Amino acid sequence: MEHALSPSTLAELRRPRPYPAVSVLTPTHRRQRGNGQDQVRLRNALTEARRRLESDPAVTRERRADVEAQLDRALAEVDLSHPEDGLVIFAAPGEHQVWSLARPVPERVVLSDTFLTRNLVSAHAAERPFWVLSLSADRVTLWNGGAGRVVEERWGGFPLTRARENFDAERLMRIGDQPSTFRDEGTRRFLREADTAMSRVLREAPRPLYLTGEQAALSLMEEAGTVARHAVPIRRGGLAHAGPEAVWQAVRPVLEEESRENAASVMRELTSARGRRAYAAGVDELWQSARDGRVRLLAVEEDYRTTVRETGDHLEPARPGDLDARDDIVDEIVERCLETGADVRFVPDGALGDADGIAGVLRY
Repeated sequence: MEHALSPSTLAELRRPRPYPAVSVLTPTHRRQRGNGQDQVRLRNALTEARRRLESDPAVTRERRADVEAQLDRALAEVDLSHPEDGLVIFAAPGEHQVWSLARPVPERVVLSDTFLTRNLVSAHAAERPFWVLSLSADRVTLWNGGAGRVVEERWGGFPLTRARENFDAERLMRIGDQPSTFRDEGTRRFLREADTAMSRVLREAPRPLYLTGEQAALSLMEEAGTVARHAVPIRRGGLAHAGPEAVWQAVRPVLEEESRENAASVMRELTSARGRRAYAAGVDELWQSARDGRVRLLAVEEDYRTTVRETGDHLEPARPGDLDARDDIVDEIVERCLETGADVRFVPDGALGDADGIAGVLRY
């Protein structure tokens, strides 16, 4: 199952497909693993997708068989033994993808000529993904982080490894010791290779980067002169050979401090915007402003969700399951703001006070 959404991946997902491109969204339960409810809900959603395919006169028999086979393959790839908060399946003639999301999604089945991506985009923004590069003299490991976890990423040439050698045999024979491995030219060359590889990763998938390692390793990466300039160093060695939990515990305090600073910065900007009459709050006002491309900064509380119905130029509260109800309106606003160049920030629940979960700073 997929987790990391890069700009190139999103562009590929958004391109038009031969009809029908099927999007199946279903919530899952991270804290209730193994209770069978998620499996039943998923099978029901796929049954609904097949029913829609069979009843749509625009879908030929050959296309229907192709897409149904893709749905079957997608189902075989789903792993609900460790669910997150949402599951998205895309299927079209000749292709399928399965995405696990750390943000709830509505229960929906959509047939169109494009995949429904706004829930992926919103989950990606809320997750605040980051990279961790763990350094040692013989191994450099890349970790994909977000939503309270890190997982090792085997991409972009990582992990990089080299054989541990006797770096200076003559010196060892002469005076009985070895120089520091981080003063060895081979190690310097190895970390320069890591710097080059990480630069390519950041060009493909830009996101914040944290470097872990002994101080000597961090210093060598600074000398390499590229990725370390914009990375946050964490002086903690041994993580290139460690498991994901050890890496997560090393970066977690740094992330928590940055989250507090982020929330404080957002509140300062919103307070200033009130004084300039450039402030908007509430889902109805932000929905209209997002459609007009007026939002410069969007702030959303992490667990804020609401269900609405569109009535003319406004939104009204609705109940999930009501006719014409839209229970992913927050994700739609987030995606629209990102498309128009807004800075989207997620803040802790309750941080926005009387703004009812969502607020923004307007461009004009």
